[in-house]
Amino acid sequence: MFFFRMIFRSFSRQFKRRLLIAVTVCLSATVSVAMLGVVFDVGDKLNAELSTYGSNITVQPKADAVVNDLYNTGGDANSSASGTSESDPTTFLKESDAPKIKTIFWAFNITNFAPELNIHADVNCASESVDSSSCKASGVPIVGTWFAKTLHMDSGESTVAGMNGMRSWWKLDGSWPKDDSAQGLIGTTLASKLGVTKGDTVTLYKTTVDGSRNKQRITITGIYDSGDSDNNAMYIPSSTAQVLANLPDSIDKIEVKALTTPDNDLARKASKNPNALTQDEWETWYCTAYPSSIAYQIEEVIPGSVAKQVRQVAALQGDVLQKTQAVMVLMTVLSLVAAAIAVANLMAASIGERGSELALLKAIGATDGAVSRLMLAETAVISLVGAIVGALLGSGVAQIVGHVVFGSGITMRPMVFVLVFVLLTLTVLIASFSSIRSILGLKPAEVLHGR
Repeated sequence: MFFFRMIFRSFSRQFKRRLLIAVTVCLSATVSVAMLGVVFDVGDKLNAELSTYGSNITVQPKADAVVNDLYNTGGDANSSASGTSESDPTTFLKESDAPKIKTIFWAFNITNFAPELNIHADVNCASESVDSSSCKASGVPIVGTWFAKTLHMDSGESTVAGMNGMRSWWKLDGSWPKDDSAQGLIGTTLASKLGVTKGDTVTLYKTTVDGSRNKQRITITGIYDSGDSDNNAMYIPSSTAQVLANLPDSIDKIEVKALTTPDNDLARKASKNPNALTQDEWETWYCTAYPSSIAYQIEEVIPGSVAKQVRQVAALQGDVLQKTQAVMVLMTVLSLVAAAIAVANLMAASIGERGSELALLKAIGATDGAVSRLMLAETAVISLVGAIVGALLGSGVAQIVGHVVFGSGITMRPMVFVLVFVLLTLTVLIASFSSIRSILGLKPAEVLHGR
């Protein structure tokens, strides 16, 4: 009972200094909870943010993938018509197999995908507003693809896939074409060269493998600016491109946008040779959303395909994630160090002011341990109140960071709060150590006589 009376009396004194300790711990808890909350959830947020800038997995026919590996002819996955290949593809996948991508184990991590048929054709204007004699171009890259195609899966679910979501950074003057139509988009460079604008009609001419000369009239619904050499191309529906090239149900590439977990040693080992994994490693790898495991599962459902992660995107995701987490962890550590210094100074000042009170307690029989426990209990109660308030504020700050930076809330995991309270406990104990040593050095006779 005496112990609790002393705690109560202690709270009634030096209110300002105790309040400063509570505020210091509160601020440290706020920063720690906010930063660690974001750290534990930033992986998915960053992947979702970075995935808006293009695909991170590409699917090709096996023969093309082998040639690309041998001669290093693979181009940027997000610049399909950039002109890296002057000839039309000779090996194909089936467009009808593309929806199978949404049947893999990590189907919900596949946020979008778009098949492509990359061909070349001659272009001739067919608009009254354009001089057709000067509006001609040969060997223009044509990409047959989906724009916003609704797919009805065997499971009864529906999904929308296509370039509308894959090229979100494009600046588009006009509207997206409709799938399975005679509409298309044209890049700004090609549009300037031909002198066409949205609403104009152009005619595409294509000599097929069997020697026939096919043509297709295309209405331009929009002019896009991709910011790269893709501006030299035209995008039309895949069905229209297949008719033009006489290649039914044929595509030569699929771009896939997926939410992935950054590579680690296990993922890098698996990407070299999945068969080298042990059974436990295999199960961990297969059931984790690594780019390599998602690519492997795509290969399982698309016959004759090779799926590869876009190394630049994967490396960027991992690098940005590590740097972001490092900054936030550093801020957490700095806030804890600042809290330790502040608490230590405040406790030392408090003990200095209360020296006579503590000396009196020791003079009437209180042991060093009892006096130390008194000070620790007082500091613990004050710190606990500050930590609880700080945890609540930190959760709010984390949500603000999530909405401002990523456009969505942060999922606060219980581990964050446990970790912060453990770290704060250690911080307060370390900060109190020097103060406790000064208590042990108090000599009641000297202090009470003012020496």
